[in-house]
Amino acid sequence: MATLIPPSPATATTHPAAGPTNPTATEQPKVDYLNLPCPIPYEEIHREALMSLKPELFEGLRFDFTKGLNQKFSLSHSVMMGPTEVPSQSTETIKIPTANYEFGANFIDPKLMLFGRVMTDGRLNARLKCDLTENLTLKGNAQLTNEQHMSHGMFNFDYKGSDYRTQFQLGNGALFGASYIQSVSPHLSLGGEVFWAGQHRKSGIGYAARYNTDKMVTTGQVASTGMVALSYVQKVSEKVSLASDFMYNYMSRDVTASFGYDYILRQCRLRGKIDSNGVVAAFLEERFNMGLNFLLSAEIDHKKKDYKFGFGLTVGE
Repeated sequence: MATLIPPSPATATTHPAAGPTNPTATEQPKVDYLNLPCPIPYEEIHREALMSLKPELFEGLRFDFTKGLNQKFSLSHSVMMGPTEVPSQSTETIKIPTANYEFGANFIDPKLMLFGRVMTDGRLNARLKCDLTENLTLKGNAQLTNEQHMSHGMFNFDYKGSDYRTQFQLGNGALFGASYIQSVSPHLSLGGEVFWAGQHRKSGIGYAARYNTDKMVTTGQVASTGMVALSYVQKVSEKVSLASDFMYNYMSRDVTASFGYDYILRQCRLRGKIDSNGVVAAFLEERFNMGLNFLLSAEIDHKKKDYKFGFGLTVGE
């Protein structure tokens, strides 16, 4: 009978033991749905796109001076000179030269902000923001004019929850409105709104969605009034952002698409856009020194052959 000889350690075949695996290395972090971030207000879901696509364009000369009297109270003076468009039945744009002076008073406190403006043409504007509680804020704005049916006023009550926001609106002309927006994930928020205009016997309902990350923001909004709005903002770097939007009214069949940019340099900010109607616009803010800014505004409407150019100076903070 053959003798069984066990293999020597040198010739024995061994298999390396598998190292310990970490099952959580490739797993995504769990989402705590009880601790979602608070979304931005419903009326500001297109905020990033509007900053790039709708700068405060103007035509003519503009000069703004703000003087702080103390830490909470300041006065402002504004002079605006330039042409103003008047309604016309022809396709050509008719402009008349105008000049206005505006005086303003501002009161800014951590829990109360008041802004008032009065112009030489008789218009009076006022805005209010007051923190009633830690989560409840009252906002109001009003305008008084010499023209009939042009004066208006509105109050908003905003409530900020841990992962939601809600707003109730009350305005003249029996205007009532309410909106609600809720975070459903760390990046996605959904909301809706309703309104009733008693003076015009009109009502409406709308829905909106917003998805945002550190590099992009995309929004969508639809309303029973016929409005469909889509926007997308891509943050290329810390100083450069690109934005686009699409506006469609399925009742009037009006469609507008636009593309814009927002470039922030060390001492200036340049914004511009071009849309499907052939309108090209650019807006430059140059900071010469602390409290001294230079403004350049330009807009060209190739279809209407309307050209607007403005420059201004802002003194004070």
